[in-house]
Amino acid sequence: MAGIAFWALAALAVAGGVAVFVVDSMARATFALLVSFLAVGLTFLLIDLQYLGVLVILMMIMEMCVMAVFMIMFMMNPGGLMPMTMVHNPRGAALIAAVVFVSLAAGALAVPPPPRRGAPPADPARALGLSIMGDKMLVMMIIGVAILATMIASVVLAVHGGRYAAGRSRSR
Repeated sequence: MAGIAFWALAALAVAGGVAVFVVDSMARATFALLVSFLAVGLTFLLIDLQYLGVLVILMMIMEMCVMAVFMIMFMMNPGGLMPMTMVHNPRGAALIAAVVFVSLAAGALAVPPPPRRGAPPADPARALGLSIMGDKMLVMMIIGVAILATMIASVVLAVHGGRYAAGRSRSR
């Protein structure tokens, strides 16, 4: 059952990635990219990497929300629903993509995998975090909360009237 779910999520991730370049609007491309990354996050959850799975899912949802806000603010087509193309040189892009794919596939098939050393860790997410951050993990967690507080404060202060505007009437 897990194998079927894995391949279904893998196909959904690839289909979402392809759809980013096939659909004809920025809004649809944004949602296709979100679907692709959510499938990747669910794949992480499926292989018992809960921390990475939840991290990818939450980060991609927030990233797509920010992308949608900037799309509405700065594009000539605020809804992003008017036809457009995401590829500006289709033949060149297809050629480059094919060359890169063949090169990477040849490299993956030509190089033998290294032999496994040791046993897998009991908690792969914790081991990955420690290998990436080392003893700075607590510092990074605190910085993450501080960045979140900064983002919330900047949104609150950006409201007309500052943080005290919520209780006042705007009809003046």
